[in-house]
Amino acid sequence: MMIRIANGAGFLGDNLDAPRRLVEAAEVEYLTLEYLAELTLSILARLREKNPAAGYAADFITVLRSLGPALALQPNLRVVTNAGGMNPRACAQAAATVLAAAGLDDALVGVVEGDDLLARLGEIQAAGCRLENLDTRQPLSELSAPIVSANAYLGARPIVAALDGGARVVITGRVADASLTVGPAIHEFGWDWDDWNRLAGASVAGHLIECGAQVTGGLYRHWQNLNLANVGYPIAEIESDGTATITKPAGTGGVVNRHTVAEQLLYEIGDPAHYLTPDVDIDFTTVELTETGADRVLVRSATGRPAPENLKVSLAYRAGFAASGQLVVYGADCINKARACGQMILDRVATAGFLLEATNIECIGAGDAVPGLHPAPRNLREVVLRVAVRDSRREAVERFTTEFAPLITGGPPGLAGYASGRSAVRPVFAYWPALVPRDFIKCHVEVQAARDWLVT
Repeated sequence: MMIRIANGAGFLGDNLDAPRRLVEAAEVEYLTLEYLAELTLSILARLREKNPAAGYAADFITVLRSLGPALALQPNLRVVTNAGGMNPRACAQAAATVLAAAGLDDALVGVVEGDDLLARLGEIQAAGCRLENLDTRQPLSELSAPIVSANAYLGARPIVAALDGGARVVITGRVADASLTVGPAIHEFGWDWDDWNRLAGASVAGHLIECGAQVTGGLYRHWQNLNLANVGYPIAEIESDGTATITKPAGTGGVVNRHTVAEQLLYEIGDPAHYLTPDVDIDFTTVELTETGADRVLVRSATGRPAPENLKVSLAYRAGFAASGQLVVYGADCINKARACGQMILDRVATAGFLLEATNIECIGAGDAVPGLHPAPRNLREVVLRVAVRDSRREAVERFTTEFAPLITGGPPGLAGYASGRSAVRPVFAYWPALVPRDFIKCHVEVQAARDWLVT
């Protein structure tokens, strides 16, 4: 027995047409859509602050609208996504509207909740969990800044529960990326939760496809030989023993080979012998990759151990305000001129009474994008000056944004690129990684027809 799980999104902002093209070009049983990262959760938390009905990945609603015909024509196609972000229930209601418009108001939609711990942080700390910062070992009780989000990384169990309940569309908040694939595999194959090697195999497959086109030629060092304008998105063909073949739809651009799969295998894994997920502790060092045909790589021999007792928690807290601005600087002395202009901006802000807490002056094109790696090219005639600042005082950052335009008539010659106006001031959300015992997590799964979500 084999199931085909495709992934059509690797992050919030990925190609909106990729999911539709995937299911039109290849018949699959599951389409996963992965939208969340630590930064994304902060963005969604900010949106929810502004509007309690927001806070989910709105791109998913656009994608789901495009998937309507395929869902109608392929009754066995299911969608599993973490697009719910900070507000899975609101996402389900928006999705239900789209499904109803496509004549699919009887389609069952499952919602997974329980990852959002913001309202329970006091309770969790009172029970003895210090929620220490994994980088600094500082307990959360010592953080004085306001916390805006706190989300645990859930595993595949609630996804399986939703699929077992008949859900055709499963919407979650923060789950581990690979769990979007593990859930369908367990549902289809009926694996036990302690079948560690099979869980490891499905997790590796999920890890390989979770970033979308990164495993099918995106970021590949030999990209010059590929058609990335029409890059195909990945499909994992998972067998009942946990082995998988990574491929892509025929006729699409990009490539799947041992190199692209190996590069993605090592992406964001930390200790390769202990890749920890909520479902299993995976040893990547035992994984074997074999090219079995054009755009086909067999992935096998993953080994697993019992899942960790603690789950990762991603917290975000307010850390002031930031802004950045840029100007094109032209001339034989463009580098020195640009740095001088950047310092003029900061000096004028200081004269106005604001000594900014964090600043950065860069000359893009002169080697500053990767400092110290390459010297500035000889005979350089233009650079992009970029100045960025951060401060706990909004008014200080706002003053900074007013100091670019005055350089046009009160600075050196050869400046351009100022027509876009003043830069926006944005709040800064800083990251606080922590662990929480899985016993503190209280998952809730609700499955009902799309029409019923419209009235709840």
